[in-house]
Amino acid sequence: MLTLIAKLLKALNSDDNPSQIALAVVFAAFIGITPLASPHNIIILLIALVIRIHLPMFFLSVGLFTLIAYLLDPISHLIGLQMLQAEALQGLWHTLYNSSFWRFMAFNNSVVLGSFTLSVLLSPLLFFSARSLIVNYREHVMTWAQKSRIAIWIKGSKLFLAYAAMES
Repeated sequence: MLTLIAKLLKALNSDDNPSQIALAVVFAAFIGITPLASPHNIIILLIALVIRIHLPMFFLSVGLFTLIAYLLDPISHLIGLQMLQAEALQGLWHTLYNSSFWRFMAFNNSVVLGSFTLSVLLSPLLFFSARSLIVNYREHVMTWAQKSRIAIWIKGSKLFLAYAAMES
C-alpha cells in the first residue's frame, strides 16, 4: 500500500506534463471500467504504450477503475441494453454482427457496450478534472510541502541524500 502511495506521489511530483498523466487516467478508465477480457482493451493498451503517457499512473489507475467497475456494472448493463434494444439502431447492430470483426469485439454484449459507452462519455470529464487536480496539487500542495520545515529538514538529512544519489 505504501509503495502505491509513493508511486502516486512520484507521478504527481514528476516533471511530466499534466496532460500526459491525465490521459493515462483516461486510458486506464477505458480498460478498468470495461470487462478486462474485452478485445478492445488490447487496442487501447497498444495505443497507451505507443503514445507518451505516464505508465505508472496508467497501471495504478487501471486497478482503481477495475474496483469501481463492479459498482458501475449495473449501470453499464442498463446503458448497453437500452442501446441494443433501440429500434433506430437495429439495422446497425445487424450489420455489425454480420461482420466477424465486430462480432469478435463483443459489442453485442450489453455490459461491454454499456461500459464502453460510459467510458467514452466520462473521458472528457476525467481528463479535464484529473488535469486540473494535478495542476492545483503542483501549484499549492507541492510548493507548500517543499517549503515546510519538515521537508527542508528531511532533504538535508544524510539518508535522503543517499536515497537521491541512489535514484540518479
